[in-house]
Amino acid sequence: MDYKKVTEDLVKWVEDYAKEVGAKGFVFGLSGGIDSAVVAALAKRVFPDNSLGLIMPCDSIDKDREDALKVAEALGLETKTIDLTKTFEELMKASFTSEKRMARSNIKPRLRMTTLYYYAQDLGYLVLGPSNASEWYLGYSTKYGDSGADIMPIANILKTDIFKVARELGLPDFVINKKPSAGLWAGQTDEDEMGFTYEVLDAYIRGEKTPEPEIKEKIDRMHKNSEHKRVMAPSFKF
Repeated sequence: MDYKKVTEDLVKWVEDYAKEVGAKGFVFGLSGGIDSAVVAALAKRVFPDNSLGLIMPCDSIDKDREDALKVAEALGLETKTIDLTKTFEELMKASFTSEKRMARSNIKPRLRMTTLYYYAQDLGYLVLGPSNASEWYLGYSTKYGDSGADIMPIANILKTDIFKVARELGLPDFVINKKPSAGLWAGQTDEDEMGFTYEVLDAYIRGEKTPEPEIKEKIDRMHKNSEHKRVMAPSFKF
């Protein structure tokens, strides 16, 4: 694959879409991970002066915030930090406290989505989402959280290709070499939680190699069960 051309075409597509809808700029979450860094770099190419990265710690890992600031510095990107930890804690106090860690953790990306749309509406910007094709295929995102966006520029690019695009965009090595993680809790990584690597997943999606039966069954099940995340909510037809 010619990643240089893919990256150039991607930047042009984002630019053309922004012109078509009359966007004044872009706003997006900056997490310190590779996907948000790629989205930030794309935004900066299209809107050098009107791209805003929001760093939104929410009972989260300090290193992610540090990495987000390093990405912003490398790109010359404007950022704002909005600490949502107290908001999260107050919501937990006011709500029934579930023993299910994922139910609690998924509140964090939903609070971030709400914050992004506040800034987007205030500034007349569009919200850029960070989901890549591998995560989109599995439904490995939070509904109405990180999947809530106006434009998903990398949703058709597999995770293993994202690393190549990141290099073409000139992103620093530390973010390219960082283990992919949603940062929902300390020590969490995407591949540990999924139970297989992105290389295995992407090879299966491309039709290059079928994984062992147990992994194939898990991938197929995740894809099927997450269909509701990729379509509009069903409604009655008459």
